[in-house]
Amino acid sequence: MSSTLYALAAIALWATLAALGTALAHVPPFLLTGLALIIGSVPSWPLAWRDRSAWRVPPRTLALGIYGLFGFHFLLFIALRHAPAVEANLVNYLWPLFIVVLAPLLLPGVSLKPLHVLAALLGFAGAAIAILGARGDAATTATASTWGFAPALGSAFIWASYSLWTRRVPPFRTAAVGLFGLVSGVLSLACHALFEPSIALSARDGCLIALCGLGPLGAAFFAWDMALKRGDAQQIGILSYLTPLASTALLLVVTGQPMSWSIVLAALLIISAAVMGTRAR
Repeated sequence: MSSTLYALAAIALWATLAALGTALAHVPPFLLTGLALIIGSVPSWPLAWRDRSAWRVPPRTLALGIYGLFGFHFLLFIALRHAPAVEANLVNYLWPLFIVVLAPLLLPGVSLKPLHVLAALLGFAGAAIAILGARGDAATTATASTWGFAPALGSAFIWASYSLWTRRVPPFRTAAVGLFGLVSGVLSLACHALFEPSIALSARDGCLIALCGLGPLGAAFFAWDMALKRGDAQQIGILSYLTPLASTALLLVVTGQPMSWSIVLAALLIISAAVMGTRAR
């Protein structure tokens, strides 16, 4: 049960990312990600200072953490630059499905059951309806090369494989996720310096970036790690389809848009998928 609560905590925090991202849409993405990841790592600094072993991980584990946190955001931002944002985001939300189907390949003793596949596909259908339905009749007219969807697919694979491979490396303390975020944040700021224009941030921007760092790009990663250490990866993967649903619903509330039929239908599909996933043992 504790693993489910940790997973739900991470999902709830990630659900705020779209609303915060909308308020910070004028901030270059690598700058936003770099600052937020560094801020998100701050809560683990005192523990690492008191106990140096908290951040002491083998190079392979550190590489995996950078692969997950930095690699995921790097490819996602490339996708958003070269493909329509809504469709790229939908492709990115294949990562819960990847967790379900890759678990038997990457984790020993895990099998793939038909109910897992059905629940994962049902959850993805719900995510698709939530994301595409929120767009309504304002279909995107942006022209973009189809290769832009490849990095979106890559980002989904990276997050799923990172989540599963954390169970294959030597055990590490959850505080080490702060080290992953710190190094990934520095790399993101380096990408900002190389690829993005510099801008002046207002006090409001600073407050929102701090919220982003302490929540969806900070505490969420710690909660996610604790969920994966304690729970069933496939069930957590199916449960993760609540993320796009909650994110889209919160965005509608923040922007003052009415709740649509697509959100209701998406909720029914995703909740059904979650229930099916918990019964697939």
